[in-house]
Parts: sequence; C-alpha cells; structure tokens
Amino acid sequence: MSDLVIRLADLSFEFSQIKAIRKIVFQEEQGVEEDLEFDGKDEICDHLIAFLDDKAVGTARIRYLDDKTVKIERLAVLSTARGQGIGKKIINEALLIIANKKIPEVVINAQEYVKNLYYKLGFAEEGEIFIEAGIPHVKMRKKL
Repeated sequence: MSDLVIRLADLSFEFSQIKAIRKIVFQEEQGVEEDLEFDGKDEICDHLIAFLDDKAVGTARIRYLDDKTVKIERLAVLSTARGQGIGKKIINEALLIIANKKIPEVVINAQEYVKNLYYKLGFAEEGEIFIEAGIPHVKMRKKL
C-alpha cells in the first residue's frame, strides 16, 4: 500500500476535507440529505482523518454518548481509495483511541452491506434491520 496515515483531525484546519469526503460518499453517492449528514453534532465529536499519499481519502467520527459508551459514526472512504482496507484501519484506530480512554462499549449503526467489516472487528449484531436516511442499517455493539 502507498503511504497511509490515520490520525485525529484538527477540525479548525481539516474539517473542510472531512466535510468534502462525507459529501461525496453520503450525499452524492448514497443520496443522504445534507441536514441528516451534517446533524450539528460534529463539533462535540472526535474525528479521524485518513491520508493516502498526503491526500485526504477517509474519515470517521467518534461520539461520546456517556462515560461508558461511544458511537462510531460517519465512516467514509472515497471510491478511489476503497478496497485497500482503509475503512478497517480507520475503525481499528478509533477502537484504540476509545480503549485508551477506558470506555468499555462501542456501538455502530452499520449500513447492512458493510456489516461484515464490523463482524471481523468483533462487533455483534443487535436487533432488527432498520432504515436510516433511506438506507438499511443494523445496530452493532462491541465490548472493549
């Protein structure tokens, strides 16, 4: 693989890159409405950003629900960088950050077509499939 760097984003400098990735993946490719994608919670979250050869290609956000539970959301990788395991590496980095904060539980509302990624990372499916932003999702949970 080329040079891949995944780290916590500095929102004051990098949110425009995060927003551009999410706009392409969620709004343009998947048809998610802007007000659903940009829900006003970004400023209370940690964000990861992935750079491949110095180009921003992926992101995810970590939202702290309480002192025992975190939700990983908005995992997005540009189509030009997919198929290289970048999404998995972003989630693994998020899990490391969460574990270092001693938070014992992570939840994800996974799009159904990518739930196998989360199975491979130790998440378990919980409940029935539901529709969020017009897309089938399933809630998944992992104990750290």
